[in-house]
Amino acid sequence: ALRIETRYFIKTLMTPQAQGMIRSLFLSKQELDKGAVRPKDVPASDPKKVTVLGAGMMGAGIAYVNAMAGIQTILIDRDQDAADKGKAHVEDLLKKRLSRGQLTQDKYDALLAMVVPTTDYDHIKGSDLVIEAVFENREIKADVTKRAEAQLAPGAVFGSNTSTLPITGLAEASVRPEDFIGIHFFSPVDKMMLVEIIMGEKTGQAALAKSLDYVQKIKKTPIVVNDGRGFYTSRCFGTYVAEGLAMLEEGYAPALIDNIGRMTGMPRGPLEMHDDVALDLSVKVAKQTAEDLGDAYVPLPGWKIVKTMVEDLGRLGRKNGKGFYDYDTKPKTLWKGLSDLAPVTINDSTPEMVEDQKRRLIFRQVVEVARCWEEGVIDDPREADVGAILAWGFAPWTGGPITLIDQMGVAAFVEQADKYAAQYGDRFTPPQLLRDMAAKGETIYGNFAGKQKA
Repeated sequence: ALRIETRYFIKTLMTPQAQGMIRSLFLSKQELDKGAVRPKDVPASDPKKVTVLGAGMMGAGIAYVNAMAGIQTILIDRDQDAADKGKAHVEDLLKKRLSRGQLTQDKYDALLAMVVPTTDYDHIKGSDLVIEAVFENREIKADVTKRAEAQLAPGAVFGSNTSTLPITGLAEASVRPEDFIGIHFFSPVDKMMLVEIIMGEKTGQAALAKSLDYVQKIKKTPIVVNDGRGFYTSRCFGTYVAEGLAMLEEGYAPALIDNIGRMTGMPRGPLEMHDDVALDLSVKVAKQTAEDLGDAYVPLPGWKIVKTMVEDLGRLGRKNGKGFYDYDTKPKTLWKGLSDLAPVTINDSTPEMVEDQKRRLIFRQVVEVARCWEEGVIDDPREADVGAILAWGFAPWTGGPITLIDQMGVAAFVEQADKYAAQYGDRFTPPQLLRDMAAKGETIYGNFAGKQKA
């Protein structure tokens, strides 16, 4: 009854934009948190022991949320110092809670004891789940997969925290691909509420159900997507950063680019956000992608600028204090040398230009979401909208990219996207699926509701 009253209130008293926000951030999120996409015919599971491979910031963050959920965690790295450093990060996070009165000393001691740092793969025995969080390198991931699986009992799940490498390809190193799945966390793990579950071609429903049970236990919101390079979140988020680099190449002033990005409702501008995720990570991912795709690889806009910054100038982003910004002062300041790599020819703005470029940044992301929808990477509009907002901060006022398309009208969206494609290139060309829907007067949520009914 409460849900019916809530939906009535949303439909009758709120603007369409407010309705979209409430639907995604309240109703849809609640549904996903409660297991809306979990396979119904698989018995519930309760993971008690989890191994994390890789004790860097990501692996240590996963170990922390595990401990907070009462899960014994084996934290493995290549040497004991690295493993101990990972546990030290967990300790730092727990100390903050202790200092704020959120934990008693006894509880603090018990939670810290849940994390065991080691180099010994024998400690994996008895784990319900292994999460691999090592470098984005196919050979390294294959090696740790084989070593870990040798210790796992039948039915235990192996999850890769990769952000870009296709799960089906990584599963080739596995002797049990039906139990191999993608479990993609976001940084910082202790604060980011989304986990992206990626199904490989051979991933079984039992592995999916167990992964979703785990995500529910650590109190995160899951979305389930199908395999593909960059999956859903990394692929679509990357377009925001890349379009900012395209603007940089076109001569837009860096400050103007980031101000316009923030004005869209995104949490940071494209260049700021690129610094946050690390420029050298972008270079590593680009090189791995180029190696995998061969002649089919097309470099992203601004690739040469970023490559030069990383390889020639040692500017890695926020993590070493040097990226598009310098971080040795507060507040941070734009790097003065950037103008040598990307001369500024557009520094002034008009309200019309700002609105057009805001729309451009939003549309580039939404077109990629629509392509993911057409390709079957994601097939639930709730997951598409909630995932976009929670994963990369897609402008919450829109209610999410699918809601934006539906509320704008599919035909109007296609018309505007075509204009941008003519102006900026094929990356804005909307998929045929949207053209077909526009011709029929359909909406994505409408079609989805029809499938659910059927």
